[in-house]
Amino acid sequence: MTTDNDSLFETLRQWKAAGKSAALATVVSTWGSSPRPEGSHLVVDAEGHFVGSVSGGCIEGAVIDAASQVMASGKPQMLEFGVSDEQAWEVGLACGGRVQVFVEPVE
Repeated sequence: MTTDNDSLFETLRQWKAAGKSAALATVVSTWGSSPRPEGSHLVVDAEGHFVGSVSGGCIEGAVIDAASQVMASGKPQMLEFGVSDEQAWEVGLACGGRVQVFVEPVE
């Protein structure tokens, strides 16, 4: 689900005001034909609800899983996806390229 940043951050504020744990994923770098530009965001709550997009659907499931780990541990993670990753058969960018996504807990 794509959305503008104002709506995305408003959803995040609402989740936090309701006492929900949340994580923010941000595209920090891309190579090749990554479907979302640097600065694209995805927010996830502890129940797995999400708003935004970091890849147009190619890697969102893996990023949501990582966000759950980040919320549980409180420790951010840098994720990297691309056609040469060991995850290429599970998660990959259909259009090729590579993308790095930083996932951090939101306090």
